[in-house]
Amino acid sequence: MAKEQIQVLNALDVAKTQWYHFTAIVIAGMGFFTDAYDLFCISLVTKLLGRIYYHVEGAGKPGTLPPNVSAAVNGVAFCGTLLGQLFFGWLGDKLGRKKVYGMTLMTMIICSVCSGLSFGHTPKSVMATLCFFRFWLGFGIGGDYPLSATIMSEYSNKKTRGAFIAAVFAMQGFGILAGGVFAIIISSLFNTWFEAPSYAVDPVRSTVRQADYMWRIIVMVGAIPAAMTFYSRSKMPETARYTALVAKNTAQAAADMSKVLQVEIEADQQKDEPEKTKSYGLFSKEFFRRHGIHLLGTSSTWFLLDIAFYSQNLFQKDIFSAIGWIPAPQTMNAIEEVYKIARAQTLIALCSTVPGYWFTVALIDRIGRFKIQLMGFFFMTVFMFSLAIPYEHWTHKENRIGFVVMYSLTFFFANFGPNATTFVVPAEIFPARFRSTCHGISSASGKLGAMVGAFGFLYLAQNQDKSKADAGYPAGIGVKNSLILLGVVNILGFLCTFMVPEASGKSLEEMSGENEEEEGNREDV
Repeated sequence: MAKEQIQVLNALDVAKTQWYHFTAIVIAGMGFFTDAYDLFCISLVTKLLGRIYYHVEGAGKPGTLPPNVSAAVNGVAFCGTLLGQLFFGWLGDKLGRKKVYGMTLMTMIICSVCSGLSFGHTPKSVMATLCFFRFWLGFGIGGDYPLSATIMSEYSNKKTRGAFIAAVFAMQGFGILAGGVFAIIISSLFNTWFEAPSYAVDPVRSTVRQADYMWRIIVMVGAIPAAMTFYSRSKMPETARYTALVAKNTAQAAADMSKVLQVEIEADQQKDEPEKTKSYGLFSKEFFRRHGIHLLGTSSTWFLLDIAFYSQNLFQKDIFSAIGWIPAPQTMNAIEEVYKIARAQTLIALCSTVPGYWFTVALIDRIGRFKIQLMGFFFMTVFMFSLAIPYEHWTHKENRIGFVVMYSLTFFFANFGPNATTFVVPAEIFPARFRSTCHGISSASGKLGAMVGAFGFLYLAQNQDKSKADAGYPAGIGVKNSLILLGVVNILGFLCTFMVPEASGKSLEEMSGENEEEEGNREDV
């Protein structure tokens, strides 16, 4: 027989939606707003960095980052994020969610500012400094994934838990949008203040000296929303589930949640005897029996999703160039190029990325996580193949709008699909003492996939004719074949989804089996 649920946890499960739920969404969500801004803003300025630091005298095209530098600048934050997800996920289970939450935010604030202050007398030293701080920026961002998801899941009621966790993640869409909008504004202002001819007219004067300030401003602004929520994070109480189930202090959990819920909750009499209670450890045989297939499911689906999702984001500016949304670089000055790239990415975010996230928020507790994830992978596959197979058709001028519509739909179903659900589910299906760690492992698998996309597709998407590939890159398989390959990745994600259980409408203890586990432990004693 399952153990009767602790009173304070039952109070959280059946609580009506209250103001503290929205406060928690905003506090946790602003971290994700900053995460998305910081991770994606670099793709807005990589072309500018190439013009500033790698200009070649007499070249017919503006300077570009060498392949190894471009891969490092675009991907180093993902390396830091992966390690941060593993480290802070583990630390969140050891020290508590609250203690670790402020550490991640402070790391993000400091490194975001320092990224914009990257110094050096040579291009190599500037890029090395930028990569150093972006690595540690990613490390802080990584901690935000398992902690924000776990905190929101442990604060939520079981009826709308999926929507609350998804709403935190949906702030990522606003972060991507904000990055594009701010880049549009700042590039418009700089273009007005510091007029410059196109590269074709005057290669040297096309990149004004002040452009070096512009990319730094864009990178540093991400620290502002994070700094605004630091005080609020420090005042959040520890989650009741950590306090009651991991720290074994039901009295403190009841006191904390009485203040949050503004109702009187009586503390349960302590029935457990921790020193006599046997419980299995992480990665033990019992853990793999109970949760091994689930961890494999959450990790593999996130890995496969992020290969497709992040590779699209990182080379979409090149796709826009191919279909004519972004003119040839020699026809623009450096600041105009930033404006055109930001405008294209903002339109995609506004039309597909942001709506996709909020469709998930609205429907996840009605349709369920499993169905949304299957649907998302299915339609991502359909639209990816629809773009890839008749790729030459889409490159004709009269078909460009259709290409953008199809590309936007791919992003829409990524966000109204696995990009959101892979974040939600790992925060619901594992025991409290492993929840943050397992979410960290799942999200780190995702970032490993992002690294495959960030590093691999910079090379794979190059033209098959080496003479038409970007300077310094070997011949690749082309955009068409890259899209076909991503379609296959999405099919694998669809299949791996069948290893992930449905958590809709169930308490965290039901999903993780903690009630049954503790009852069994007492019977053994």
